[in-house]
Amino acid sequence: MVLVAHSLGCVTAARWVATAPADRTAAVRGALLVAPADVDTAEVPELVGFRPVALEPFPFPTVVVSSTDDPWVSPARARAFAAAWGSRYVEPGAYGHLNSDSGLGDWPEGRTLLAEL
Repeated sequence: MVLVAHSLGCVTAARWVATAPADRTAAVRGALLVAPADVDTAEVPELVGFRPVALEPFPFPTVVVSSTDDPWVSPARARAFAAAWGSRYVEPGAYGHLNSDSGLGDWPEGRTLLAEL
């Protein structure tokens, strides 16, 4: 099984990895973590319950992909997430909060990253 998470899903995956017993995470072969949201600095009341972002290493290969101009996470913070999680870091350029509004279409680069996992 390979996990694919976006935004708050990345934070949720990190929390799951930090709290789940090893036998629960053993079936996961890798994770593609796209546009992680920095809920620690977001001033959105609904996100407070997701704080703090878990920074334990993932026990399987991971790739963090983050844009240089994502309004939900700075490049420095995205790199810090990747380092803490033991992830490869990919910065595709300025695409905002990597989603359907980013103009990437079917996002062949993302499919390649997923296939590499």
